[in-house]
Amino acid sequence: MIVIITSITPTVFAQSNLTVPVPNPAQLAWQNAELVAVFHYDLHVFDGKKYVQRENRITPVPDYNIFNPEQLDTDQWVKSAKDMGAKIAILTATHETGFAIYQSDVNPYSLKALKWRDGKGDIVGDFVESCRKYGIEPGIYIGIRWNSFYGIHDFKVQGEGGFSKNRQEHYNRMCEGMVEELTSKYGDLAIIWFDGGAHGPKQGGPDVQGIVERNQPNAIFYHNLERADIRWGGSESGTVPYPCWGTYPAPSWFANRGDSIGFRPIKYGDPDGDYFMPAMSDAPLRGYDGRHEWFWEPGDEDHIFPLENLMHMYENSVGHNSTLILGITPDDNGLVPVKDANRMKEFGDEVKRIYTSPIAETSGTGKRLMLKLEKGEVINHVVLQEDIRFGERIRAFVLEGKASGKWKEIYNGSSIGHKHIIVLEDMEVDGLRLMIKESKGEPIIQVFKAYLN
Repeated sequence: MIVIITSITPTVFAQSNLTVPVPNPAQLAWQNAELVAVFHYDLHVFDGKKYVQRENRITPVPDYNIFNPEQLDTDQWVKSAKDMGAKIAILTATHETGFAIYQSDVNPYSLKALKWRDGKGDIVGDFVESCRKYGIEPGIYIGIRWNSFYGIHDFKVQGEGGFSKNRQEHYNRMCEGMVEELTSKYGDLAIIWFDGGAHGPKQGGPDVQGIVERNQPNAIFYHNLERADIRWGGSESGTVPYPCWGTYPAPSWFANRGDSIGFRPIKYGDPDGDYFMPAMSDAPLRGYDGRHEWFWEPGDEDHIFPLENLMHMYENSVGHNSTLILGITPDDNGLVPVKDANRMKEFGDEVKRIYTSPIAETSGTGKRLMLKLEKGEVINHVVLQEDIRFGERIRAFVLEGKASGKWKEIYNGSSIGHKHIIVLEDMEVDGLRLMIKESKGEPIIQVFKAYLN
């Protein structure tokens, strides 16, 4: 085994020489995280019924005191995320019922109203504390687009005239108050995620962007019609197509989704886009065999994705220059179910098994990079990464393998970005050669690794 490592000095590449958009620190941390867990929790977890989204958006829960997680343990939640390999964990502070699972002074429909813990519970606070205990960056998901308790449908109060106008103003101010609370009470957060976006004043909604920017200047803002630091990958399959560029032509994908052509712009991005806006790939862990469960339901363990499906997601999300967000479903006892937690650990262990110990690795700059191997070395995975601190520069490349003294093409591609995983059939090679055919500026390869699974 031969391992060659060369260092890259960032100061060599002056900012003034950049020809492509570059990530801000929060975007860089987001892509480096690679795996994110999002925990969905709401009143209907406790009703013993199948979750039906369209019904939950319009039907208030009759008795909010059904919320009673007697064994609540956010340490167990976050440890399961850590076992999976997640670097960021997100919690739904509010979702479509409108119920807030923290101590809110502006939203009466919150944990303060419950008999549980004498109205003093704060699951957001517990969650953030658990994240910090286990070295995970916390994030908060805020749902204001739908609220069955207040009668909010797609950001809007239903009704006409002064009634709806006054109620809308009240709702907008309440939302601003919740965002103020959630972004100021819990320390630094990795991401503030608005479910379905966050309409601003121009669209008749609350003015939340400024609150987030003031209280959490270093967080990912996701998203409204004016700003999106990351973009949705166009499906909830946990994958994105290839190529998936980390740049986009507008400051918000939400204003330029391209619905009429199958979400193609947000799925693929734009190599010539002026804005750095990497894609995220989301899917629920309980999404196997035709189900798609973001919230826990009884008797649903058969729909936990098998390990092979999760690895397919990983290699077609993280391996396609995206961040994988996996939806986790704590149950009515307040725990991540054992089968879910076990599968999360199996997933994390499998990623480590395949991608922790390369046969050989190197890095460097320029149009050609060599990776020397023992003669007749067998490989079946190659991982490429650009140093995206300097932007996505590579536009076309060829991977060649040397066998019997001759070089031959074994793969060609376009986007590399944060990470591109190439899965190959077992092959014997004496060396690998990365040939950059097209780039904007000098290519900067941070990682060139070969593996045998």
